[in-house]
Amino acid sequence: MSGALRLGTRASALATTQSGHVADLVRERLGRDVELVEIATEGDVNRTAALAQLGGTGVFVSALRDALLEGRVDLAVHSLKDIPTTPADGITLAAVPVREDPRDVVVARDGLTLGELPVGSRLGTGSPRRVSQLAALGLGLELQGIRGNVGTRIRKVRDGEVDAVVLARAGLARLGRLDEVTEVLDPLQMLPAPGQGALAVECRSADTGLVAELARLDDAATRAAVTAERAVLSTLEAGCSAPLGALAEVVEGEDGEELWLRAVALSEDGGLSVRMSATGPVAEARELGTRLASDMLAEGAADLMTASPSRDHQ
Repeated sequence: MSGALRLGTRASALATTQSGHVADLVRERLGRDVELVEIATEGDVNRTAALAQLGGTGVFVSALRDALLEGRVDLAVHSLKDIPTTPADGITLAAVPVREDPRDVVVARDGLTLGELPVGSRLGTGSPRRVSQLAALGLGLELQGIRGNVGTRIRKVRDGEVDAVVLARAGLARLGRLDEVTEVLDPLQMLPAPGQGALAVECRSADTGLVAELARLDDAATRAAVTAERAVLSTLEAGCSAPLGALAEVVEGEDGEELWLRAVALSEDGGLSVRMSATGPVAEARELGTRLASDMLAEGAADLMTASPSRDHQ
């Protein structure tokens, strides 16, 4: 393939920043020229409906994949947590670059932390995962569903519509807005969404040369971690619709590097939860995630909810 690679991206500030980061990697490591091609997705066009009503996971992904399969772009960049766990025909996840910090953060009025917010304070989030874990903390906050990009959500705090919002730290880091964070949440309090903070670079499976080139952007530790987290998600999706958080990290074990995986499934009100962790070889990331999720189902994760809104989105 010759000429500039056409990189498909959503048009939001965060998406184009993320795609610009990947474009820079392609230029630096592969020596290829890249041009960004903005693609509108249903999640971008419909800004009022809840993500669950739009179809949840995948609502930001399908238009980019269509553009790939139709040959309008050569590669596409997504937030990994937006990608459904079921593989898409004709499309390969060619690279998962080094992950940003996956934790959630609070942006609150007056520099407050979660624990400093008065009882009854309004906290905005559109994520069932965050709602359940916040409710489980028992802080007496009034949780309000909101949508919109990072700037829109932070503006709601500045304008006094809500007292605080919870966002992915990775998005603020990429946008250069970490100075607005008032608290970084410990995963003990708030486990992130599977894949949070990681980017996914996809291309057509038939473009074997490009698949091989893009593989040079892959980070092995990040790939192992998100593979384990997404295995938890895919296994639980089959038998459990409860909100879910998962985080895997490559850590130094007694016999070298190993993968440490934590996950939680909760009832919608946060009153019930199944929380488990496991470790295993980095090379067996998928098996580790599948095994942990199976253990969670055996411990009653499937009984937490009969129906829930869709998975989490940033």
